Amino acid sequence: MLERLNQTLEYIESHLDRQVDGAELARIAATSEYHLRRMFSALAGMPLSEYVRRRRLTLAGAEVLAGHESLLEIAVRYGYGSGEAFARAFRAMHGVGPGEARRTGAALVSQPRLTFRLTVEGTSSMRYRVVDRPDFSVVGLKARVPLVHAGPNQAIIDFVRGTDPQVLERLEKLSDQEPHGIVAVCDDLDPSRAEGTELDYYQAVITSAAAPEGAAILPVRAGTWAVFTTSGPAPQAIQELWRDVFTQWFPSNPYRSRPGPEILRTRMSADHTEADAELWLPVEREQG
Repeated sequence: MLERLNQTLEYIESHLDRQVDGAELARIAATSEYHLRRMFSALAGMPLSEYVRRRRLTLAGAEVLAGHESLLEIAVRYGYGSGEAFARAFRAMHGVGPGEARRTGAALVSQPRLTFRLTVEGTSSMRYRVVDRPDFSVVGLKARVPLVHAGPNQAIIDFVRGTDPQVLERLEKLSDQEPHGIVAVCDDLDPSRAEGTELDYYQAVITSAAAPEGAAILPVRAGTWAVFTTSGPAPQAIQELWRDVFTQWFPSNPYRSRPGPEILRTRMSADHTEADAELWLPVEREQG
C-alpha cells in the first residue's frame, strides 16, 4: 500500500502545473478515492488537497523570486484564475504577497515533497473484529460541530453538557443492537477531513424501535463494519486509536473505508480520566 501511495505522490509532482485527477490518483493507489483521502490525511497530517496546494505554491514561490515570468503567467500555470486569487493564496501560505516577495526577495515557506515509509514498532497489537450488519437506524440528538483532531472538542463538550439527562435515559431504553447504550456518531464529514470543517454529531442509540417525537434519525444501510477497542487516558487513547487505525490497521489488512457514519461507544471511569472505547467504522474489502 505504501508503495502505491508513493506512486500517487510522483503523479502529483508531475501534475502540479496541470489538473490533479482524484480518480487517477485512486487508480494508481488501487483503492477508492474516498479511502485514499482518508489514508493520506492520516499519514501526512494534512488533507490531500492541502498538500497539492502547498506544493504548487512552493514551486510558484521559487518562480516568483526568479523573476523570469510575470506574476499572472505564474498564477495561471498553477491553476489560479486571476492574479487576485493567486495573491490571496500566496499570502496565506508565505505571509507576503507575490509582488512584494519579488521586490524585496522575501524569505518564503517551503512544503517539502512527501515520501511515505513503513516504520515497524511492534509495541502493541490492535484488538478488532469485522462484522456484517443489516440496515439499522441511529436515533437521538444532533448538532453540527467542527472537526478537532487533537485535544478536547469544546463544541461537542458544550452540546453533551446541554443535553437533558432524562432525555438520554429515555433514549437508552430504545437501544436494542450493538453497540449498546448511548453512542457518539459522526456523519457527513467533509471529504478533506481538514481541521475545523464541520460534521453532524449525534448523541444517540442504535435501534430498530420507532423514534420518539422530535428525535433526529439517521438511517444506515446494511454493510460491513470493523470494530476496534481500546482503553486508556481520555481523550488521548481514543484519538490515538483513530490515528492507529489508518496508519497501521488499514495498510496491513485487505479492507478500505467506505462512506458512512462512524460510531464510538465510550465508557468513562468514575473520575473521567480513563475510558474504555469501541469504535465502529464502515469498511469494504479491497478489490482484486
